[in-house]
Amino acid sequence: MNRANPDPEPGVQHGKRLIPAEEIYRRLYDGIREMNVVLAADVVAALRAARESESPADGTRPQSRTGSPSAPRPAALPGAACFVLDSILENADIAEREQLPMCQDTGFVLVFVEQGHDVRVEGEPLDRIIHRAIADAYRDGRFRNSVVGDPLNNRTNTGTNLPPAIHYDHVDGEHLTIGCLAKGFGSENYSQTRMLKPTAGPNAVVQAVVETMERAGGNCCPPVVLGIGIGGTMDWAARLSKKALLRDLGDHHRDPYYRDLEERIMNAVNGLGIGAGGLGGGTTALGVHIETYPTHIAGLPVAVSVNCWAERKAVVRW
Repeated sequence: MNRANPDPEPGVQHGKRLIPAEEIYRRLYDGIREMNVVLAADVVAALRAARESESPADGTRPQSRTGSPSAPRPAALPGAACFVLDSILENADIAEREQLPMCQDTGFVLVFVEQGHDVRVEGEPLDRIIHRAIADAYRDGRFRNSVVGDPLNNRTNTGTNLPPAIHYDHVDGEHLTIGCLAKGFGSENYSQTRMLKPTAGPNAVVQAVVETMERAGGNCCPPVVLGIGIGGTMDWAARLSKKALLRDLGDHHRDPYYRDLEERIMNAVNGLGIGAGGLGGGTTALGVHIETYPTHIAGLPVAVSVNCWAERKAVVRW
């Protein structure tokens, strides 16, 4: 052995961290299968907290999350919120126990890749690994294939739930993170992007989200999780709003300004009284997550991604 040029350590080549393709495939495959049948622990906890906060008598909540009286809202069906939340939690238990999809709409898969410059995937291009893991997980899990090959002309199902939408971020370091969302379209159909005036301010952002949820009503299968992207361009704000959905509930924005805005939006949406299943009550949203990006001096893009209670997400890290 030439001691001046020793063999690289296992998993390292020319200063790059090597991650085998099959390891990535297996962990992604497992995560994608699991996210469709096991509701994330943070979502289950939020649903249980919502159930405890509702009044069995009339579906109303005595107080808002801030402790002040709830805003006026349409009349609710007696006990409806409790019934819906109990049903959702029971459904989640059955899905996990029987290893069945928690919803018949097993979604369009979005993938967010954060790859360090000092990471190399060994054996197969990363996009092929991702495609293979999705197709195999949906086939083996007997999940519904929900993707058509052409959006307008001859909408024929691809039969594999492919392709996904893959977003890449290249960053410093030697880590690799892959986050997956199975995005159902009952809620996606009510997501919106708005181009606000640059002087609009936070009140206009709150109003944009409230109007989005007023339009959605119970059709988006509330209680929902809201991902909000602010900044960039029209398309970039939408991307941010999807990425925000990967965060755990309770993982608030690191900037106190946006953390407060998340809380304002949460209170405003819950004050609408749409409630679980759209049948009234105090919990319309389980969480609000904001992501931001620099933008042009002449604009204020705001995107709202509406996600139903079945927030199916998997994040795999190396």
